[in-house]
Amino acid sequence: MTKWMLIFCTVFTSISMTDALTANEFIQIKGSDTEVNLVQVWAEIYMEKNSKAAISVTGGGSGVGITALINGTADIANHSRPIKEKEYAAFEKKGIVATTVVIGIDALSIIVNEKNPIDSLSIEDLGRIYRSELDKWNQVGGSDKSISLYGRQPNSGTYVFFQEHVLGNKDYSPRMKQMNGNAQIVEAVKADVGGIGYVGVGYLHDEKGNIHKGIKVVSISMGDKPAYAPANIEDVKSGHYPITRPLFQTIKGKPTGIVNDFIAYELNEEGQKIVIEQGFFPVGGAYLELNKKAGF
Repeated sequence: MTKWMLIFCTVFTSISMTDALTANEFIQIKGSDTEVNLVQVWAEIYMEKNSKAAISVTGGGSGVGITALINGTADIANHSRPIKEKEYAAFEKKGIVATTVVIGIDALSIIVNEKNPIDSLSIEDLGRIYRSELDKWNQVGGSDKSISLYGRQPNSGTYVFFQEHVLGNKDYSPRMKQMNGNAQIVEAVKADVGGIGYVGVGYLHDEKGNIHKGIKVVSISMGDKPAYAPANIEDVKSGHYPITRPLFQTIKGKPTGIVNDFIAYELNEEGQKIVIEQGFFPVGGAYLELNKKAGF
């Protein structure tokens, strides 16, 4: 099943998670490409447990998901960046109260081709690279090859997050190749010895849990601090890895019915175990309080 496929699944022998579900209950989920694989896995397992439920999960970017929620073409928006003020204004104009939860934690990961000798970068140099202030690998201790930039499109929450937290809200280099999703960036860097890209931590590993052959994950430092790795759970949980972010879902108003039931499943012990299995990190700390205020 590809990550853009519409998921429809009917299981004839199953145990309902709640008596509140009624026949042919349907959830439309749209948005973040970073979240799409994780949410598809949740949807598949949830539908196996609930024969009356049907869930569609598609990507397209965080902005796409939020717009779809505003326009009434989605029940849940996946987004890997906070909602913007202009989006809140659009909700308000339609009389919609947005309810947001955090479903997991991502460590945005920097990848290079496996033949690149670079093992670590400072976040300051990473910003310079993506602003084209540095354009050769030998300027950061590597070879004399030119740097090829791969990133996301402007409708992506990852694009926005990286621009804010790494580029200092400055413009991306016009040389950056804008890719449709994380998987495309991984494949591009595999094929380009001079390539560098940024992807969600859940896209680093193959089906056996190993780092994809052909790429190398770069450790990142900030200021005079040591470099830390995004794939190391302790580096992320300790707060040492400098490029982490929450993954969000937003719905209209207070959660009820099947939408409430599905989000509760995502956030329960089984759902958060799947977060870890998919290469992300479970919700904790202040984000638990945010979810509690949202009704979970």
